[in-house]
Amino acid sequence: MKKRSIMTLLLLISMLVLGACNSSTETASSKKDSDTIKIAGIFSSSGGAAPLGEPGLETLKMIVKKQNEAGGINGKKIELITYDDKSDQNEAVLAMKKAITQDKVSVVIGGTISGNALAMLPLAEQNKIPFIATSSSYQIYQKEDGSSREWIFKIPHNDSHAVERILQYLQEKGLSKVAWLNVSNSFGTSAHTEFKKLASKYGVEPLIEDEFEVTVKDAKPMLTRVQKVNPQAIIVWGTVQESSVVMKNIRELGIKLPVLGSHGIGSDQLISLGGDAVNDVVFPIGKLIVADQLDDADPQKKILLDYKEMYEKEYNKGVSSFGAHSWDAFYMLVKAIEKVGNDPAKIRDYLENDLGDFVGLNGIFNITKENHNGLKTDSLVMVRIKDGKWTIEEK
Repeated sequence: MKKRSIMTLLLLISMLVLGACNSSTETASSKKDSDTIKIAGIFSSSGGAAPLGEPGLETLKMIVKKQNEAGGINGKKIELITYDDKSDQNEAVLAMKKAITQDKVSVVIGGTISGNALAMLPLAEQNKIPFIATSSSYQIYQKEDGSSREWIFKIPHNDSHAVERILQYLQEKGLSKVAWLNVSNSFGTSAHTEFKKLASKYGVEPLIEDEFEVTVKDAKPMLTRVQKVNPQAIIVWGTVQESSVVMKNIRELGIKLPVLGSHGIGSDQLISLGGDAVNDVVFPIGKLIVADQLDDADPQKKILLDYKEMYEKEYNKGVSSFGAHSWDAFYMLVKAIEKVGNDPAKIRDYLENDLGDFVGLNGIFNITKENHNGLKTDSLVMVRIKDGKWTIEEK
């Protein structure tokens, strides 16, 4: 009996010691987790969408570093975990899954192109993690019935904003007969849908509607069809890589019509790829790339110029509107965490209900329960490429 009692006592002591060790480990682990704020950045920093994804990733790294050097958020350092989705939807989904289930992040910023963001968002919704998307399609944050997806927010202007700005411009210039050409992915088809909804409102008639591949190398057969219908202007709706090919082909065929682009071409790489062929292209975009041309009274001017100076000093190259998306997403998040802490549900609620009028690089946001984007058409300006430089288009 005595021996059995001693064995029982030793076993009990062992269990208590082990329990204490486990408790200590869990407490230390919890403390460690609570002392850092984990954010995932998922961008297309390689592949076809790299001209868009690279400045987004670079900007996020730069401003997280700056925030940490200033003490983090409420004294907690930010741990930025980054992924390259290689411009591929499957890679984007895998990165999203890892960020949420393995890295246990509080929020995700990214989704460089609309197709990738659309593929990523179900995981955010299922796991109740805020996803602040940096790509364009309104479908990213809006359900088919028009209501906002609970856990999804979107920074760039909607396709409808940019399409409507182009239609307003065409109406102002008296250009009613157009050719509509879009890239054959979700970015292009979403905008085409908006164009068909809005064109008649502005008296614009498409004489031809066609599409080109993301990997287009030669758009001349399509452009020959365009020439046959004799439009007054050509709208090329794509991002940097594919738009530069189509625009070069337009000039190579000697077509001298006005060419309009999407809000997805606001990168110096368009000028590098397109050369003289992209001179006189006009497109709607946020104010960043023409910040120095704004009136001093513009409420965005100071932060636009501050970002431009910081980015150009850090990376020794020009800014891109795609970097601006990351800036706005991050500083919205900073404001939320300063107020409500690092809990994903509280962050989501703050962004939806309490952010207020947020002056960002893309515009002045007013996010509501009904609208998880919060921008309007008037936050876009029309820009013309003149002698390889961005200039605000004269009215």
